[in-house]
This record gives sequence, structure tokens and C-alpha cells, in this order.
Amino acid sequence: MASLLANIAIVLTGGAVRLTGSGLGCPAWPRCTEESYAAHGELGIHGAIEFGNRLLTFALAAVAVATVVVVWRARPIDRVRRRLALLLAVGVPAQAVLGGLTVLTGLDPWLVAWHLLVSLAMVAISVVLLDRVGRGMESSARQPVIPMPGSLRTLALATYGAVWVVVYLGTVVTGSGPHAGDAASPRNGLHPETVSQLHADAVFLLVGMTIGVVLGLRAVGAPASAVRAAQWLLGVELAQGAVGFVQYATDLPIVLVELHLLGASLTVAAATWLLLSVRAPRPARHRPNGSSDRWAAGATKRSEDPSGSGRCR
Repeated sequence: MASLLANIAIVLTGGAVRLTGSGLGCPAWPRCTEESYAAHGELGIHGAIEFGNRLLTFALAAVAVATVVVVWRARPIDRVRRRLALLLAVGVPAQAVLGGLTVLTGLDPWLVAWHLLVSLAMVAISVVLLDRVGRGMESSARQPVIPMPGSLRTLALATYGAVWVVVYLGTVVTGSGPHAGDAASPRNGLHPETVSQLHADAVFLLVGMTIGVVLGLRAVGAPASAVRAAQWLLGVELAQGAVGFVQYATDLPIVLVELHLLGASLTVAAATWLLLSVRAPRPARHRPNGSSDRWAAGATKRSEDPSGSGRCR
């Protein structure tokens, strides 16, 4: 949970750097200036904001290292959890390097976009790790098997892909707009109204697909957790759409843009939660006495028996 919250927080602080025009408050990298690693008085408030954001990277790294340690000590050993924790830890220096490249290129809008996308990917990985820790390998294998059409899983997967398309188009809109992070930073050269309309069209499609997932899950009697995940995603999307419309109509006030960044993080997190909720059940692991296979067969039979009379022995 700390990993998830820390990665969302770094998205928000990075957005604050850009929205306050502090992207080049520290004009060099890895040092703040050619002479110093720390900001000094001559750089003003912008230098302090950018340097403060760089310092937060160490807090994120501390959370990532603590996550690796805790996951590595957990029993029973789960190699997937370990890989996820390591991926989050490696992502911190990778993001630092990518952030450095954005500074060295004068805040190139395409690199800034990827800087955000990688942070959102780390939010998604944190959700996967949190789900994996919560379920556990054994408890996950013992969840009752509820039949779910493959077409519904395909729709959920397509919806997840649509989320990332919408998020990416949002970064393109940002790259064409006024919040460059520094007055001298370039824009991507695209027409803001055109890319904003494209972004809005993708949002309408995403909301429609999400509604389809919600209705489909309810129709097949999916687990309450899956229905709840789909409903949360739909709610976040509607709130995010409302914020986006208002910020566009009010000439992009920085408070609403920052709130929109929070919404992007929550949208990715909710979409990942939904995808995990509708994934196909894992085959029961083989045991010498065959008990796992018998239990899985019994669970399937019970899920298909509305009377609930089926028993596993």
C-alpha cells in the first residue's frame, strides 16, 4: 500500500513542478546546477520546488527498498511477488534517469509524457503487487471458480488497453497546451483543440466499454469484487471526465490540472484492479494425493449448483 501511495504522490509532485513553471528550476542533472547538487537562493522558488521533487525520489526509493525487504522475507516464497517488488525498485532509478533527460532536453514534451507514463505504469505494478499480497498464492488457488465468458474477459482487457490510450492522448494534449513546465520549453506543435477533441472521443469510447463490462459482469453473476471493481472504474472515469471538461472550459487552472493528474492515477489503478478481478482462475497446483484437483472440481460443481448442495470431500 505504501508503494502504491508513494507512486501516486510522485505523480502529483511532478505535476506540481510542471504546473508552477519549475521544470527547469534546477537547470542541470544530476546536479541542480553545474556547481552544486543542491538548490541555492539565486534559483528562487522554482529551484526550491524542483530540488524538493528530486529529494522525494529518495523517499520513493526508501519505500521501494523496504517493499523488497518485506516481500523477500515473506513466507511462503512467492517468486512473482519478488519480481514485482524488484521491478518497482528498479523503476525508481530508471525514472530518475528519464527525469534527468527531460531536464537536459529542455523539457521536451514527448519525454515529459513518457516520464508520466512510466510513473503510471509503476502505479499499476503496485496494484498488482498489492493484489498478489492480499490474495496469496494458496488463498488465490482456493477461490471458488465462477464461470465467466471469455468474451467478457476480452472486453475487460480491451477496456484496460483503452485506458492507456486515453492516458497517452491526455499527455499529448498537455504537450500542446500552456503548461510546459518552463516559459522557454517547447510544445509538441499539435493543435490543442484538435487533440483535445480526439482525447474526449477516446474517453467517450472508454466509458461506453466500461459500462459494457459492468452490465456484463452483473449479467453472468460475477463475484461481487469484480462488479465492484468495474463500478469503481466507471465512477472514477465519470469524475475524471467532469474535471477534464471543467478544466478545458476554464482555461486549465493549475488546481484542476493537478486534480486531473490524480484522476489519471486513480483511473490506472482502478483499471488494473478490474483486470485482476476478471482474470481466468489459475489451474489448481498438483499435489501428491490429488486433493487440489478434487477441490477445484468440487468448487466448479458448487458454482454451477444453485442449491449449494454440492460438497467437496
